[in-house]
Amino acid sequence: MAQKVQVLLVDDLDGSEATETVSFGLDGVAYEIDLSSGNAGALRTELAQYVEHARKSGGALVRRRRQRNGAGREQSARIREWARSHGHKVNERGRIPANIVAEYEAAH
Repeated sequence: MAQKVQVLLVDDLDGSEATETVSFGLDGVAYEIDLSSGNAGALRTELAQYVEHARKSGGALVRRRRQRNGAGREQSARIREWARSHGHKVNERGRIPANIVAEYEAAH
């Protein structure tokens, strides 16, 4: 005998039939809620005033550790010292421009 299984999506707020699952994040936590089109619209309307003034932080809702690539602080310090002695302006901190790194590597 054949069986047919149906999954009915139910609105998490009022128990009516849900038409979509809405994903959102707050304070680093990702949430999903099943809502009818009316309740989904109401949620988007409520959040719209905050979204208008917010800035996007990327596609992911969770923070990822930033990985440092390159040879590390000591190597960066050597490159900065070399660059200054060869007339280049480089900041004390932050990314060293790729053209300066390339010149340093070509010289060594």
